[in-house]
Amino acid sequence: MAKKESTLVNMIVTLLAIAAISSASLGFMYQLTKEPKAAAELAKQNFAIKAVLPECENDPLADAYEIDSFDGGEKLVCYPAVKNGEPTGVAVKTWTKNGYSGLIRLMVGFNQAGNIINVTVLEQKETPGLGTKMTTPKFKDQYNDRNPGQDNLSVRKEGGEINAISGATISSRAFSEAVMRAYQSLEKAGKLNK
Repeated sequence: MAKKESTLVNMIVTLLAIAAISSASLGFMYQLTKEPKAAAELAKQNFAIKAVLPECENDPLADAYEIDSFDGGEKLVCYPAVKNGEPTGVAVKTWTKNGYSGLIRLMVGFNQAGNIINVTVLEQKETPGLGTKMTTPKFKDQYNDRNPGQDNLSVRKEGGEINAISGATISSRAFSEAVMRAYQSLEKAGKLNK
């Protein structure tokens, strides 16, 4: 059997065939995983909402609304909790782009007086073993039962009341910034009882 001669046309046709097969495979895999990925994200968000809100009778996801960020940035999504026809709290999906590795998204739960119920990390790409410690109760539970309007939630290094993660001051500072963004935006929108 004679060996085919390698020509420019043969190489281009081969590359085009490989590119077409690769694109079709990627498109197929995207379509195959699109719905399960969206379902997993929704489940994660529902879990976070329930973890930061007081007991409620309504469906916070169905009653969600958006508010402007106090500084004019990306809008924040709020998930209200209602019991016996009265609002009992709100979960706020907040963010900051000032983490060591960029974007951090949190779900912060507030009662009607503006006290933090709980905080859950939704998304972060901080340094493993350092900034990722923001997800541990030792760090994030420092915010529980505090009111950002009355307590200084910056890190101790900057005169605040929050113990920074050792070796991850930037991540700790960004976490506090995201929490404060949620509070200040709720306050500006008039969604807190004072």
